[in-house]
Amino acid sequence: MVENRTKYANKIHGLLSYHGITKDVEPLNVEGREFLQELSLPAPWDTLLESYLEIIETLSEEIRELDAEIETYAGSLKENQLLMTIPGVSYYTALTIYAELGEIDRFDGDKEVVSYVKLNPVIRESGDSRIEGSISKRGSSRVRWLLVQAAHTAVHASNDEYLTRFYERLASRKNSQKTIVATAWKMLVSIYHMLDRGEVYDPPDVSA
Repeated sequence: MVENRTKYANKIHGLLSYHGITKDVEPLNVEGREFLQELSLPAPWDTLLESYLEIIETLSEEIRELDAEIETYAGSLKENQLLMTIPGVSYYTALTIYAELGEIDRFDGDKEVVSYVKLNPVIRESGDSRIEGSISKRGSSRVRWLLVQAAHTAVHASNDEYLTRFYERLASRKNSQKTIVATAWKMLVSIYHMLDRGEVYDPPDVSA
């Protein structure tokens, strides 16, 4: 539905271009729709524009209803409830990760989960942990992308102390892309242990 809605938004952009309208209009937001509804085009283009807008509105309503159903379903799953205690992890991210990983007991440990997702940034950490290689194109690209976005949110918006401290320590000597991917790796390791133990997100005291 989202792709279909985008297709009709692009049709509107094409229609505007055909009529020499260069204004940057976004048909998917309120301001853009208001501009388009007040726009006067000659027949039959006015009718065509109106039909495109009606289709977009119908699809938007269906997407909202589906999102609400998914959010309700996601909130009913114990595993999702656990994952959503992580700063930066939305119901959609939690549901997608859980759906991709499946039953966590099929993995022998966090290293096997990392290998499955193929989230392996080139970062060396102190102690026993070592992350080798580069991000593979194999594994689930959707899960990797969601984890990286969740890591961005946890560090830059939610200000999670544990992940932020980890990020800042690496950022002093690594580029930002490798650092945020390493933070996503850290989050994935936490996800494994949370699901394995049935526990909410409870990182170590960063002052310890």
